[in-house]
Amino acid sequence: MKPLPPGSTIGILGGGQLGRMLALAAGRLGLDVVILDPEPDCPAARVSARHIAAHYSDPTALATLAELCGVVTVEFENVPAGALEALIGLGVPVAPGPRALAIAQDRVDEKTFLNAAGAPTVAFAAAGTAEEAARAAADLGGRVLIKTRREGYDGKGQAWAASPEAAAAVFRDLGGRPVIVEAPAAFRRELSVIAARNWAGMVAAFPLAENVHENGILRRSTAPAGVDAKTAQRAEDIARKVLVGLDYVGVAGIELFELEDGSLRVNEIAPRVHNSGHWTQDGAATDQFEQHIRAVAGWPLGPTHATARVEMTNLLGDEVLQLPALAADPACRLHVYGKREARAGRKMAHVNRISGL
Repeated sequence: MKPLPPGSTIGILGGGQLGRMLALAAGRLGLDVVILDPEPDCPAARVSARHIAAHYSDPTALATLAELCGVVTVEFENVPAGALEALIGLGVPVAPGPRALAIAQDRVDEKTFLNAAGAPTVAFAAAGTAEEAARAAADLGGRVLIKTRREGYDGKGQAWAASPEAAAAVFRDLGGRPVIVEAPAAFRRELSVIAARNWAGMVAAFPLAENVHENGILRRSTAPAGVDAKTAQRAEDIARKVLVGLDYVGVAGIELFELEDGSLRVNEIAPRVHNSGHWTQDGAATDQFEQHIRAVAGWPLGPTHATARVEMTNLLGDEVLQLPALAADPACRLHVYGKREARAGRKMAHVNRISGL
């Protein structure tokens, strides 16, 4: 794809906080953004040139988006893959493509792809009935993590089962929907790598982040993570295999388990900018949002080296009320999402606390 000149328009499917930060990054590069999101007052709409308030699969809305934009991207992975296929049919480039979204939307397809691409995961099995879930748990050693194959995020749609009998009960508790049954990972820490690939096939990865989750929600990321050169290279190799295997364009987040022996297992992939990459806004030569805009717009990728050490902390629910106090700390950089309602567990903002490398 030819590079989009300044003044061009990028479409974004999704108007949450990631879309908002993408729109702000696009604006810094002289590019306009049109948001397609069904919510009338979504956060990204208030910092974009235009907002189309319609469902992602609305044919009239998609036709309007295709007419206005030089390229269309996504801010979250649960946009219907068919919407991207429709946009391609209307003649507008889409990045990432529908295959990447379709694979990421189904956890069995995702892990099957990862292993085929040479990016190892924990052992797993698919189950469509309580009996199949119990049998899979027995084959995987008894104690397993069960997740719905589709949807679910921030710890939703999943539960541990201590035995095959419990696995059958968990299957029913999750609504009797198709699930993936995963063997536990004996990991010593959680890492992630944020990487980008552009239309020309150039790949660039940021330094790894070390992540801490609470109740299934990312609480903190610290970057650059304290890893040796071999671990960093293994993570970058995994990222390259994933992006090339998907013919991916844009930024993706790849969550990793580091096992006790130092080896890595992929937990999941996110075909979008990622929460654990927010540290780059204040600690890297190019932040992940600008990098994504560069990639989808056909521009060269920016440098990814760290310029500071950052601890990123998510502010959930009414923790956003801490912002005035945090603003008094000269080491803190605040990023507020513009959401109207501070519900419990809802990501409202994040703070990057910076220090020297």
